[in-house]
Amino acid sequence: MLDNANQNLDKNELTSGETENNVESSKQETVAQTTEEETAKDVEVVQEATELKEENKAEIIDENKEAVDEIEKSVAENSENNDAKENAQEEVEAVNYSKFSLEELVASLKKIISDNPVQKIKVQVEEVKSAFNKKFGAFVAEKKKAFLAEGGNIIDFQFTLPVKEEYNSLLSEYKKKRDAYYIEIDKQLNSNLEKRVKVIEDLKELIDEADATTMYKKFKDIQDSWRSIGPVPKTYYNDTWKIYHHHVERFYDLLNLSNDFRDLEFKNNLEQKLQIIEKAKALANEADVNFASKELQDLHKIWKEDIGPVASEMREEIWHKFSEATKIIHDKRHDYFKEMRSKYQQITEKKLEVIEAINAYDTSNNKNHSDWQKSINDIEALRKQYFNAGKLPYTKSEEVWQKFKKATKKFNSAKNVFYKEEKNWQQENLKKKIALIEIAESLKESEDWENATNTLKKVQADWKDIGHVPRKFSDDIWKRFKAACNHYFDRLHQQKNNVSKEEQANVTVKKEFLENLKETKLATKEAILSTIKDWRALGTLPRNMRHLEGKFNKQIDKMFETLSLDKAEISMLKFTTVVDGYVADNDQRKLESEQFFIRKKIDEANKEIQQLENNLGFFSNAKPNNPLVMNVKNQVAKFKEDVLIWEQKLNYLKNLDN
Repeated sequence: MLDNANQNLDKNELTSGETENNVESSKQETVAQTTEEETAKDVEVVQEATELKEENKAEIIDENKEAVDEIEKSVAENSENNDAKENAQEEVEAVNYSKFSLEELVASLKKIISDNPVQKIKVQVEEVKSAFNKKFGAFVAEKKKAFLAEGGNIIDFQFTLPVKEEYNSLLSEYKKKRDAYYIEIDKQLNSNLEKRVKVIEDLKELIDEADATTMYKKFKDIQDSWRSIGPVPKTYYNDTWKIYHHHVERFYDLLNLSNDFRDLEFKNNLEQKLQIIEKAKALANEADVNFASKELQDLHKIWKEDIGPVASEMREEIWHKFSEATKIIHDKRHDYFKEMRSKYQQITEKKLEVIEAINAYDTSNNKNHSDWQKSINDIEALRKQYFNAGKLPYTKSEEVWQKFKKATKKFNSAKNVFYKEEKNWQQENLKKKIALIEIAESLKESEDWENATNTLKKVQADWKDIGHVPRKFSDDIWKRFKAACNHYFDRLHQQKNNVSKEEQANVTVKKEFLENLKETKLATKEAILSTIKDWRALGTLPRNMRHLEGKFNKQIDKMFETLSLDKAEISMLKFTTVVDGYVADNDQRKLESEQFFIRKKIDEANKEIQQLENNLGFFSNAKPNNPLVMNVKNQVAKFKEDVLIWEQKLNYLKNLDN
């Protein structure tokens, strides 16, 4: 059937060379040169159409032909690829396979192939292939090295794994499915071509019969059939349309059944084509030349596929207007890329300057984390310069990009060496802190109060002097250490807790004071501070009644919340109220615990700031108003604000010792 379709296309002027000659090209051969290959009827029709167009259109087509040809070529390609693009719109979510084992990679490949349409998984399959080949290649290289080390001959080396055989089988399955899919696409394109050839034959037959009573209705049915047919191979797209359009014009030119009917159709088509022309003219003012070009392609497709011919005396004029608008956009796009090409050398030079600066960057004096953070920020600024210099086409950018990667890799290698050593140092700190925990846990039940107390205080001081440990262990070891120390000092304080009559009397007085305070409304900071002073003047509480201090502090906190003070000041006032209570009770354990807690919060906040600022490095190309970037920056600002408050609290505690 397809062979017949191709023969019919040949018979009906379908080859691109003949179509250009007969319909639109000024560089045409005369129809008389092809008469030996055509039927007499077709020669007359085509020759009449050609002669009519030769005189009026030759110069117009010559002037705009390049622009129109380029657009029509794009329309043809998009028509063929349209279905495949729609079917492949939704790609499977990307996964990082670099950490997967060979078995996990094979399992992933199997799931990808079985659970998804074959046209949607190309990217995922390629990523799995890349990861598998890299990992398997390294594995084979290791085995080969061991084989040769044992005295083996490289010629005799052979190695495989069952997982590799399964992997090969899955790839073969994927390729078969993929090939079958695209074979089916080709079949559909060719089937549509056969349908379009059949529609052209039906249209020619309708013109030959010229039955005035039925021909217009049949013609409308033929138009509907043509529009319902899907895409055809791009090499035939323009040819089939030109032949079809040629016979549509023949139909209207020969239609005698109802001039009013025909004229109304011509009028509607003219109005639609004039609207198309206006839209094309408007696109000439579009700043985005690529968008304008894409929209122009759509307009050409509508012009060809959806709108019929106009009256014969208007055809050349209307086409000339459309081709002129097309040429304006085509020239604008051509000028745009010409201008871009002239900037490539300048962009390249800027990028090479940045690469040179990165290569020359000196990290030899970096001794600590702060030094490296400054260097990281410097390199990040250079990276931004590189990307802000502009974009290059792939053919020009690849060499520069490889140089840039090599330069940044050099810096990253030096940075990684430092942080690897930093990691080893943190491991040593972890061992030291675990040793202190073991001492604390061994003393927590001790009743040698003096020696145990002195030892634990020394252990606590040593703990402060030891640096950071790996973050994943930080919370757990702190909880163990804190629990052991608290257990011992709770026992110590319980042993010392000898409730006196005076302290018991303070309980009654402070309870009454607290009850009265609940009914009191204090409107100023001074009044609240005076109340705190009065509370302290009532004396200390026995240890088993210290919960009254907590109730008092909560009540004071509520009062502070009613004042028009900023968050930092309220937080500080609440803190000093609690700490002053510890001082009044001479509760050294809680004061020390408070210091430990604050130092830990400062360390945690600084680590979070460091991590977030590192994360910002991954958004070097993002705009400043990117929601994700703004969110990270807001988090950094919040942690920095918290650090300032915690440091104020720590200074307050330190000043208590003076």
